[in-house]
Amino acid sequence: MQDTPVILVTGAARRVGAEIARTLHAGGARVVLHYRSSAREADALAATLNGLRPHSAWLVQADLKEDGAPEALVAAALARHGRLDALVNNASTFYPTPMGRIDAAAWTDLMGSNVKGPLFLSQAAAPALRERRGAIVNIVDIHAERPMKHYPVYCVAKAALAGLTRALALELAPEVRVNGVSPGPIDWPEDGQFPADERAAIIDHTLLGRIGSPADIARTVRFLIFDAPYITGQILAVDGGRSAHL
Repeated sequence: MQDTPVILVTGAARRVGAEIARTLHAGGARVVLHYRSSAREADALAATLNGLRPHSAWLVQADLKEDGAPEALVAAALARHGRLDALVNNASTFYPTPMGRIDAAAWTDLMGSNVKGPLFLSQAAAPALRERRGAIVNIVDIHAERPMKHYPVYCVAKAALAGLTRALALELAPEVRVNGVSPGPIDWPEDGQFPADERAAIIDHTLLGRIGSPADIARTVRFLIFDAPYITGQILAVDGGRSAHL
């Protein structure tokens, strides 16, 4: 067990984050499952993974936009496992902020979860990752480069995360590889943000003519961590071709 890699996945309780955790676990890793408020789902996932392989999944709760939380999370993971081989910055907040209704709370929330958390987690994890010649994978968004109407703060936050990905690749080379995955339409939000007609228009603009699955993202994350020793500073679009044309 001590020779198996340890990977921290943020926002791991549900949806894409949970699938990333399951896929990395299936690849032989021990996973540190971060969650903010989805305790029930996080407990269930950890129980499932530990049922498959005892002591291979561990839960940590934190609000990553709070000062000191990223550093405490990394310290807890290292205290328990003594190593960290990879970090997946998946946790994200997503909701519209139309012009005229943007306030400081939305700015703090969206920038905190999408940029501040990944930055300070990466900084805290860097010494351990350097020691293991590890990797960081950031979950970005195709809307970092192609903004979506009514979501300016979210798009700015993801654009900042894209820039951070490339900057960290420079800062942490050559010991640590840093890459991003940029999803297109994967899981629709559960709060009804996209009505049926908008969903149809998005699919129509996607070259493959369908939405993707969380497994599409998880497989790409696994590739970047385990099978891409000569890739760094890159952001791979996993979007069915949606970003290939205007």
